[in-house]
Amino acid sequence: MSIRIGILGYGNLGRGVECAVAASPDMELAAVFTRRDPASLSIATAGVPVVSVKDTESWRDKIDVMILCGGSATDLPVQGPEYARQFHVVDSFDTHARIPEHYEAVDKAAKETGHIGIISVGWDPGLFSLARVYGNAILPDGKDYTFWGRGVSQGHSDAIRRIRGVRDARQYTVPVPEALEAVRAGKDPDLTTRQKHTRECYVVLEEGADAAYVEQAIKTMPNYFDEYDTTVHFISEEELQKNHSRLPHGGSVIRSGRTGHQKENHHVMEFKLDLDSNPEFTTSVLVAYARAAYRLAEEGQTGCRTVLDVPPAYLCTQSGEELRAHLL
Repeated sequence: MSIRIGILGYGNLGRGVECAVAASPDMELAAVFTRRDPASLSIATAGVPVVSVKDTESWRDKIDVMILCGGSATDLPVQGPEYARQFHVVDSFDTHARIPEHYEAVDKAAKETGHIGIISVGWDPGLFSLARVYGNAILPDGKDYTFWGRGVSQGHSDAIRRIRGVRDARQYTVPVPEALEAVRAGKDPDLTTRQKHTRECYVVLEEGADAAYVEQAIKTMPNYFDEYDTTVHFISEEELQKNHSRLPHGGSVIRSGRTGHQKENHHVMEFKLDLDSNPEFTTSVLVAYARAAYRLAEEGQTGCRTVLDVPPAYLCTQSGEELRAHLL
């Protein structure tokens, strides 16, 4: 039987999930749920209903895993616990500083109703989190470095769009080249947040909006911009569509460490991503973890999980025998 997937939210992430589900032979898209008028929404998959979020209750027995495609700034902190009471859920919550409290909220809701929730799924947090754990476990005497970009951060762009007076925005995270080169060269520098990355924001204002207010709101936003050197460019909607319509991203997790009785041997571990489409890659990870959520639920497990808690084999369509024969 196919795993029946629900999509809640049909923006960049929702469309990416739809694409990834279509490429998964063990899954089918059961429904798309939206806050918009369902009649106004046209999706790519023929024959799949578009349903108001007000009607999710009636779909409890028709959805195996609901993938939550809202933003981390305001949507997922509410949607995670709310929908974990109705469904097994997977989300891409990416505000690192607030992951512990989000975990607790989803864990409580999921346990109360016998569901599984897997949070903070994607590439960072997500695959990069796994790379950091492996690095720390294997090279305990060492340092972690994470570099993002140059690329568009969906979460940060969404956070800017929530500011009063902003019509649209793209935010690029940019590694400081000298810092990245020093780490790869094994110099083990001590770097502050500000020394590792800069942030570039391209913002389209609503007519009559206060540019000074918007710029100040961006630069002082906690957990997003306040610890970085941030440049804000105000541009036209036409320029945004022409020069900033694509959503590339990527980055590296690097663990630099030493072994030997005299710490004489130096090692550098690097996990690197170079992505044409941030949302399509992120949602490919979400869909793999939806498969894991289904399997955990089939075992009778409940509560919240992160990528650190899920066995890698649970992500794959192949059997254990196939994985041992071909991928181990």
